[in-house]
Formats: sequence, structure tokens, C-alpha cells
Amino acid sequence: MTAMTTTAARPAGPPDSGSEPAVRVRGLLKRYGGRPVVEGLDLDVHRGECFALLGPNGAGKTTAVEILEGVRRRDAGEVTVLGQDPATAGRAWRDRVGVVAQTTGAGNALTVRETLDHYARYHGDPRRTAELLDAVGLPEAAGRRVDRLSGGQRRRLEVALGVQGRPELVFLDEPTTGMDPVARRQFWALVEGMREDGTTVLLTTHYLDEAAHLADRVGVLAGGRLVEVAPPDELGGDLRRTATVSWTEAGGTREVATAEPSALLRDLLAAHPAGEVPGLAVTRPGLEEVYLRLVGPDPDPASVPGPACEPTGRTAEGALR
Repeated sequence: MTAMTTTAARPAGPPDSGSEPAVRVRGLLKRYGGRPVVEGLDLDVHRGECFALLGPNGAGKTTAVEILEGVRRRDAGEVTVLGQDPATAGRAWRDRVGVVAQTTGAGNALTVRETLDHYARYHGDPRRTAELLDAVGLPEAAGRRVDRLSGGQRRRLEVALGVQGRPELVFLDEPTTGMDPVARRQFWALVEGMREDGTTVLLTTHYLDEAAHLADRVGVLAGGRLVEVAPPDELGGDLRRTATVSWTEAGGTREVATAEPSALLRDLLAAHPAGEVPGLAVTRPGLEEVYLRLVGPDPDPASVPGPACEPTGRTAEGALR
């Protein structure tokens, strides 16, 4: 897979947190059947960064992203994406935004190449079809009908369609669902290439390793609220800084949770003149453990809005344009 080139004059490099954010959300509220699915969401996504939105099923991730894309109405709050309100933005704004949804209509009797050529007509300055095929790892499948692609191949085609118009901002909603490990790694390389081009990426995913690998910052959504935003290696704050020191003593194992493991280690070593503490180990919570603590215990399925409460399709209040 090769990185895509761009003709747009967007700066490469680290995210620009000093300029106007690519995405700005204040007090976002969305209800289904009287129940809030997104409740009081505040969020900034800096230009040029990859921001990953994590959360359990029913947390409101897809609903929030659809509002940012301009395909679902909000009940309250302020939303600005690339300087405009998605609810009222026109065609010129939509040409600056790329979308890879959970489910799309990329299934037809056209070949992969024909599909890309067809949708290229809707963009003023589309990426070349050959460039897209290389970028998503589909050159050998260019002549294959879309309805005969594997799940991972179809997902890569959807990614190609989402970035075909050289967008400044790309929404990737569960983009690697159905991909095998090799395809996932190829997709990661594609996202890294987009970031090098200066493209802003907003990613939702259930894969914590994906968020850790790709994201500059991670936001954890639970119960429709954003509970924390931080770089992946800083997520959890005090939870992440607390270490568990364990050792063997009097035939049993002792464990102590402490924010100052060095002090405890000095005391343990002083108590063992030979300089060896039996069974000594120091561990810190990983991203998965921190995430599970932030979102809390698994909710009662009856209390989580189902498909009727958090739709994932694009037909109820608008279609991708």
C-alpha cells in the first residue's frame, strides 16, 4: 500500500491546536423517544489531528458523528465543522468532508474501477483512480465486481470513496469492521498517510489497539457524555499513574496499589538485605483496563438505546450527498 499524494495546500505535521478547531461542539443534545442518546457533549478536534472516539454500544458515538456529518438533526447545542454548521452547510462544505460510514451502498454490479470512476464525477478535483487503488491496496481487484469483493476489500473500497474528493476532514465510523489483521494494518498505513497530508481524521472504533496506534487524542463516550479526553498514553490520569506492587511474603502474595512505587520498592529492598525480593513485580493499568474503568460496568441491555433509538443508517433524516 502506498501513501496518497495531495495537491491541496494543507500543512503536514503535528495537529494545530492554536487555530480554529476543525470540529467544535458545545452542549450537543440528541434524544430518541424522549431518551437522551447524546447529552451535553462538548468536543474540540484540532486541525490535522487524528481523534478517536471510543465507547460501548449505545454510547452515542454514531449519532454524534452523524450530526457532525450533517446527516442527522440535533435537538440542542452548537456544532461547527470546518467553520460551518453542518445542519445548514451547502455543497461546497460537503465537498471538503469525507465520510466512511458503518454501512454504505458500495455494493453493485460495477467493477471496483468503474465504481471509483463513477463517483469521481461528483468531485471537482478527485484523486486519480489508480492512486486510490494503490493507496487502499486494491489494484489487483480493480476489475472485480463490487458485489463479489470480500468484506475487507469492500471496506477498503468504501475508504477510497470517502477520501476520493481530497477532503480536509474525514469521518471514519468503525472503519476496520470486517477486516482481517493484514487489511487492518494496511488501513492504518492509509490513515497515517492522510495525516501526513494534513487531513483531519475523526475515528470511531471498538479496537483499543487501533486507537492507541492512530490517535493523537482519545475521547471516551459513555451514556451520551464525554467522560475524558487525553492522548492514549495519558488516558485515565491518576488511574494510569497508580502502580500495583506485588511480592511473595510468608508463603503468600501481597499487593499494594500506590502512586509512589519507588518509595515502596526502597522499603522492600531495605527489608531484604540480600537485595532480592521474592516474586517482586510492578504493573500499571493498560489502556483496556483504564477504558473499562471509565465506561463503568456493562449496562443492562434494556437500559441501552437499541437500533430504534440510535439509528446507524443514513435514510431517516438525510442521505450522504
